[in-house]
This record gives sequence, structure tokens and C-alpha cells, in this order.
Amino acid sequence: MTSSLIISTYKWPKALDLVLLSVKNQKVLPTEVIVADDGSGLDTKELIKQYQLNFPVPIKHLWHEDVGFTKSVILNKAIATAQYDYIIQIDGDCIIHECFVKNHLAAAEKGVYLYGSRVNIQQEYLAKLFSIKQIKFSVFSKGIKKRTRALYIPLLAKLYRPSANFSKKYRGCNTSYYKEDAIMINGYDENFIGWGREDSEFALRLHNNGIKGKRLRYQGILYHIFHVEKSKSNLELNNEIELNTIKSKLKKCINGLDKYL
Repeated sequence: MTSSLIISTYKWPKALDLVLLSVKNQKVLPTEVIVADDGSGLDTKELIKQYQLNFPVPIKHLWHEDVGFTKSVILNKAIATAQYDYIIQIDGDCIIHECFVKNHLAAAEKGVYLYGSRVNIQQEYLAKLFSIKQIKFSVFSKGIKKRTRALYIPLLAKLYRPSANFSKKYRGCNTSYYKEDAIMINGYDENFIGWGREDSEFALRLHNNGIKGKRLRYQGILYHIFHVEKSKSNLELNNEIELNTIKSKLKKCINGLDKYL
């Protein structure tokens, strides 16, 4: 099955380096990688250039000017650029398990989007993490918390079924969906400015169109590198957009993906 892996990033090439290393280490590779860059500097550009020289699949660097947190915009541009039917989406501070892409592709089914958990890498472990460029972890690894989420048991994963109800466990840093479904809901709502709710509101519109969500538990594992929380100054306005989507059962956003298609 062909797939486009979208990695959203912003001014943290040190973390992106580990993420790309973990992509290179996949047992099943995506067909292409798109780095959706929300305005990073030359250091990120140079890092990606180096990877492009000997990466096993094509890497595209999609960049726009830094005008603040406009993740919805760069994600829409990445979705429009994606050449393949199935999109796997992670953040540029998330190291992926070696079976991550394999798990998402094996669990993919029409009428369903997937979402997985994240294991947290703790702040005090970051110096060691970056010095040894660690990309492999287990439930027993040092420096992680929420370690039960690191349990890799594909047999138990089969217990999880698609649900028509949105789950609060959904995280946009570990999700996958068919490109045609993203087009149907007009992608991410670009009225979201600043951190918060852009990913959950996207998933809510999928549900409003009859797409079910399925949790990847005991598989599809990734490890989130600690960072200081982003500003939540716009969270109140973003909450209002999401609440309107719930109340009005919105199926599409107006200010979205179609302008790039």
C-alpha cells in the first residue's frame, strides 16, 4: 500500500533529525516523506538537504514563512502535495517505533481514520537522548513515562474496533487517514491561529461525515520528546470554533484545503 508520511515541524532541527532517523529505520517505509515546515530557519533546510542525499524514499521540504503558529495552513499544503492515497501524520518531535508505518498501513480501512498513543520522553533525559541519537525504546527504557503505552503487543491490538464516537485520546501527532476523506472535509480549518484544537476539530468533521475512528493501542507507537508548552493565548477562540463544529455538526470547513488543490 502506498503512503505519504507528513511530518510537521517548527524550528527544532535537533528533534527532526531523530525523527527522520527513526523513519529511515522503518521495517516498512512510506512511499514518500513530506516535511511540513511552519517557518523554520536555514538549519532545518540544511538538515533535510543532507537526508535527501541518501534517504531510501523521496523527501519533500514544504516551507512557508514564519508568521506565527499556522500549522493548519502548512498541513493543508502538505495534504495537497501528497501523491499517495493514504496519509500518515506525525509531529517533528515524535520518534517512531520501527513498526510504526507498518502498523498504520496494516490497520488502514475505508471509512476509518486511525489514531495512536504517545510515550513521553522526559526533560531530564534530553541531553542523553540527543548525545547518543537514541531512536529505539522499549517499555523498560530509561527516560520515559506513560511507559505502558510503549507495550508492543499486536495480538492485543486486534481487540480495538472502529467507533462512531470521537475519543478524547485522539492526538494529531499520531494519526492516519485516506486523502480522499481529508478532501471531503476540506482539510484543516485555517481559521485556527495559535496552538490548540486544530487537530481534534479535523477529526470531529470526519465523524460528522460518517468516518469512524480506530485507536491503535499496543502498536503504532511513538515517543514524544519533551518541550516547553506552546502559548495557549488563542485557545479560547479556537475552542469556540470547535464547539461550533460540534453544535452545528459541520461536515466541511470553508477556509481549508481546496485552495491548494
